[in-house]
Amino acid sequence: MNPAISNLILSLGLMQVARKIDFEDPQVLLYVRIAYVASQLISLGAYYYVSWVIKSKNDTKVLKYVEPKAPMSQEPAQAVTTTNRDYDLGEVQKAIRGVLMGCLFMAGMHLYMKYTQPLFMQAIMPLKSLYESNVVQIHLLGKSATGTLKRPFAAPASFMSPAKTEEPVEEKKAVEGKKEK
Repeated sequence: MNPAISNLILSLGLMQVARKIDFEDPQVLLYVRIAYVASQLISLGAYYYVSWVIKSKNDTKVLKYVEPKAPMSQEPAQAVTTTNRDYDLGEVQKAIRGVLMGCLFMAGMHLYMKYTQPLFMQAIMPLKSLYESNVVQIHLLGKSATGTLKRPFAAPASFMSPAKTEEPVEEKKAVEGKKEK
Protein backbone atom coordinates (compact mmCIF):
# COMPACT_ATOMS: atom_id res chain seq x y z
CA MET A 1 0.00 0.00 0.00
CA ASN A 2 1.18 3.52 -0.74
CA PRO A 3 2.73 4.94 2.46
CA ALA A 4 0.89 8.24 2.02
CA ILE A 5 -2.48 6.49 1.91
CA SER A 6 -1.63 4.26 4.87
CA ASN A 7 -0.52 7.37 6.81
CA LEU A 8 -3.86 9.00 6.02
CA ILE A 9 -5.81 5.93 7.15
CA LEU A 10 -3.74 5.61 10.32
CA SER A 11 -4.13 9.33 11.07
CA LEU A 12 -7.90 9.14 10.70
CA GLY A 13 -8.05 6.09 12.95
CA LEU A 14 -5.82 7.72 15.57
CA MET A 15 -7.97 10.87 15.51
CA GLN A 16 -11.03 8.78 16.34
CA VAL A 17 -9.19 7.08 19.21
CA ALA A 18 -7.80 10.42 20.45
CA ARG A 19 -11.32 11.87 20.62
CA LYS A 20 -12.15 9.30 23.29
CA ILE A 21 -9.09 10.06 25.44
CA ASP A 22 -9.45 12.57 28.29
CA PHE A 23 -6.44 14.83 27.79
CA GLU A 24 -7.63 17.10 30.62
CA ASP A 25 -6.56 14.44 33.13
CA PRO A 26 -2.94 15.25 34.12
CA GLN A 27 -2.12 11.56 34.55
CA VAL A 28 -3.28 10.72 31.00
CA LEU A 29 -1.40 13.72 29.61
CA LEU A 30 1.77 12.57 31.37
CA TYR A 31 1.45 9.09 29.84
CA VAL A 32 0.90 10.56 26.37
CA ARG A 33 3.98 12.77 26.79
CA ILE A 34 6.03 9.78 27.92
CA ALA A 35 4.80 7.74 24.95
CA TYR A 36 5.71 10.59 22.58
CA VAL A 37 9.22 11.02 23.97
CA ALA A 38 9.77 7.24 24.00
CA SER A 39 8.63 7.00 20.37
CA GLN A 40 11.02 9.76 19.29
CA LEU A 41 13.91 8.22 21.23
CA ILE A 42 13.24 4.82 19.66
CA SER A 43 13.23 6.41 16.20
CA LEU A 44 16.44 8.34 16.80
CA GLY A 45 18.11 5.33 18.40
CA ALA A 46 17.14 3.10 15.49
CA TYR A 47 18.45 5.60 12.93
CA TYR A 48 21.73 6.01 14.80
CA TYR A 49 22.05 2.22 15.01
CA VAL A 50 21.39 1.94 11.25
CA SER A 51 24.06 4.58 10.72
CA TRP A 52 26.50 2.50 12.77
CA VAL A 53 25.59 -0.64 10.77
CA ILE A 54 26.15 1.20 7.48
CA LYS A 55 29.55 2.43 8.65
CA SER A 56 30.55 -1.05 9.83
CA LYS A 57 29.53 -2.65 6.50
CA ASN A 58 31.52 0.00 4.59
CA ASP A 59 29.89 -0.80 1.22
CA THR A 60 32.12 1.12 -1.20
CA LYS A 61 30.37 -0.01 -4.37
CA VAL A 62 30.15 3.00 -6.69
CA LEU A 63 26.68 4.36 -7.29
CA LYS A 64 26.11 6.69 -10.23
CA TYR A 65 22.75 8.31 -10.87
CA VAL A 66 21.13 11.47 -12.16
CA GLU A 67 19.40 13.37 -9.40
CA PRO A 68 16.05 14.75 -10.55
CA LYS A 69 15.71 18.51 -10.61
CA ALA A 70 13.77 20.16 -7.84
CA PRO A 71 10.16 21.04 -8.67
CA MET A 72 9.74 24.59 -10.00
CA SER A 73 13.52 24.88 -10.41
CA GLN A 74 15.32 26.12 -13.50
CA GLU A 75 18.48 24.14 -12.68
CA PRO A 76 19.07 21.03 -14.78
CA ALA A 77 19.29 17.56 -13.26
CA GLN A 78 22.79 16.73 -12.03
CA ALA A 79 24.81 13.54 -12.34
CA VAL A 80 25.96 12.25 -8.95
CA THR A 81 28.72 9.74 -8.24
CA THR A 82 28.91 8.33 -4.72
CA THR A 83 29.14 5.04 -2.86
CA ASN A 84 26.33 2.99 -1.36
CA ARG A 85 27.74 3.80 2.09
CA ASP A 86 27.67 7.56 1.55
CA TYR A 87 24.27 7.45 -0.13
CA ASP A 88 22.73 5.45 2.72
CA LEU A 89 24.36 7.68 5.35
CA GLY A 90 22.87 10.70 3.57
CA GLU A 91 19.44 9.08 3.65
CA VAL A 92 19.82 8.34 7.38
CA GLN A 93 20.83 11.96 8.02
CA LYS A 94 17.71 13.14 6.16
CA ALA A 95 15.58 10.84 8.32
CA ILE A 96 17.21 12.05 11.55
CA ARG A 97 16.70 15.66 10.48
CA GLY A 98 13.03 14.84 9.81
CA VAL A 99 12.58 13.36 13.28
CA LEU A 100 14.23 16.38 14.93
CA MET A 101 12.18 18.87 12.89
CA GLY A 102 9.04 16.97 13.86
CA CYS A 103 10.05 17.23 17.52
CA LEU A 104 10.56 20.99 17.23
CA PHE A 105 7.23 21.42 15.46
CA MET A 106 5.43 19.28 18.02
CA ALA A 107 7.10 21.12 20.91
CA GLY A 108 5.76 24.38 19.52
CA MET A 109 2.28 22.98 19.01
CA HIS A 110 2.10 21.30 22.42
CA LEU A 111 3.98 23.67 24.71
CA TYR A 112 3.05 26.99 23.12
CA MET A 113 -0.36 26.32 21.57
CA LYS A 114 -1.42 23.67 24.13
CA TYR A 115 -2.53 21.07 21.54
CA THR A 116 -2.51 17.54 22.94
CA GLN A 117 -4.27 15.41 20.32
CA PRO A 118 -1.40 15.69 17.76
CA LEU A 119 1.00 14.64 20.51
CA PHE A 120 -0.86 11.35 20.81
CA MET A 121 -0.83 10.83 17.05
CA GLN A 122 2.86 11.63 16.76
CA ALA A 123 3.63 9.02 19.38
CA ILE A 124 2.61 6.38 16.80
CA MET A 125 3.43 7.84 13.37
CA PRO A 126 7.26 7.95 13.69
CA LEU A 127 7.36 4.23 14.40
CA LYS A 128 5.43 3.58 11.19
CA SER A 129 7.76 5.88 9.26
CA LEU A 130 10.75 4.12 10.80
CA TYR A 131 9.47 0.75 9.66
CA GLU A 132 8.81 2.03 6.12
CA SER A 133 12.23 3.70 5.78
CA ASN A 134 14.28 2.20 2.94
CA VAL A 135 17.57 2.20 4.87
CA VAL A 136 15.91 0.52 7.85
CA GLN A 137 14.41 -2.09 5.52
CA ILE A 138 17.84 -2.84 4.06
CA HIS A 139 20.19 -2.56 7.03
CA LEU A 140 18.02 -3.38 10.04
CA LEU A 141 15.44 -5.78 8.64
CA GLY A 142 17.91 -7.45 6.24
CA LYS A 143 15.95 -7.07 3.01
CA SER A 144 17.94 -7.06 -0.21
CA ALA A 145 18.43 -3.79 -2.07
CA THR A 146 16.39 -4.80 -5.11
CA GLY A 147 13.06 -3.70 -6.52
CA THR A 148 11.66 -0.73 -4.63
CA LEU A 149 14.68 -0.82 -2.30
CA LYS A 150 17.17 -0.43 -5.15
CA ARG A 151 19.43 2.58 -4.85
CA PRO A 152 18.88 5.40 -5.64
CA PHE A 153 15.58 5.37 -3.79
CA ALA A 154 12.55 6.90 -5.49
CA ALA A 155 11.11 9.90 -3.71
CA PRO A 156 8.01 8.84 -1.79
CA ALA A 157 4.84 9.82 -3.59
CA SER A 158 2.57 12.06 -1.59
CA PHE A 159 -1.16 11.52 -1.40
CA MET A 160 -1.95 14.47 -3.65
CA SER A 161 0.92 14.06 -6.12
CA PRO A 162 0.37 12.64 -9.59
CA ALA A 163 0.75 8.91 -10.03
CA LYS A 164 4.03 9.25 -11.95
CA THR A 165 6.82 10.84 -9.98
CA GLU A 166 10.24 11.73 -11.23
CA GLU A 167 12.78 9.49 -9.55
CA PRO A 168 16.55 9.31 -9.69
CA VAL A 169 17.77 7.47 -12.76
CA GLU A 170 20.91 5.40 -12.86
CA GLU A 171 23.54 7.18 -14.92
CA LYS A 172 23.85 4.42 -17.55
CA LYS A 173 20.14 4.60 -18.32
CA ALA A 174 20.23 8.41 -18.44
CA VAL A 175 23.18 8.41 -20.84
CA GLU A 176 21.54 5.78 -23.05
CA GLY A 177 18.35 7.83 -23.13
CA LYS A 178 20.31 10.89 -24.30
CA LYS A 179 22.05 8.90 -27.06
CA GLU A 180 18.71 7.68 -28.45
CA LYS A 181 17.39 11.22 -28.90
